[in-house]
Amino acid sequence: MAAKARRVNPDEIQEIRELLRSSGIRATPARIAVLQELRGAHAPLTHADVAEKLVPLGFDKATVFRNLADLTEAELISRTELGDHVWRFEVIDPERPGGDKHPHFVCVECGSVTCLGDMQFTTGSRRRAKEIARITEILIKGHCADCETVEAG
Repeated sequence: MAAKARRVNPDEIQEIRELLRSSGIRATPARIAVLQELRGAHAPLTHADVAEKLVPLGFDKATVFRNLADLTEAELISRTELGDHVWRFEVIDPERPGGDKHPHFVCVECGSVTCLGDMQFTTGSRRRAKEIARITEILIKGHCADCETVEAG
């Protein structure tokens, strides 16, 4: 099944070009395409996810991988491993100081990944966390709603 190409938005492309240049890296077509895919995603994407979208548009897998690495090094995207030995990439939220990561939920059945956004912890859990160390990432595992429905049915 062929990947569907994203609609070209000249304003978005110009914004990405400016972001790349302000980060000190060239605004190549591959980097623009990779950032477009990651910006349009609702959850972190693997190299394979991004390549599936971009290879039909003329970018090879190695180019996609190199650009994911370049964008990570430029601190425009983050690379996360969620316990399954697969790197996932997502854009860094400029609203999060220091690039702090947000929590993720991983389904142990189907492997789907969901960004959880901001979560509130109890006063006791925050105090306990400070006693342990500075927590930079939270990963929650369980069964997603789709897998729970299949299991119950």
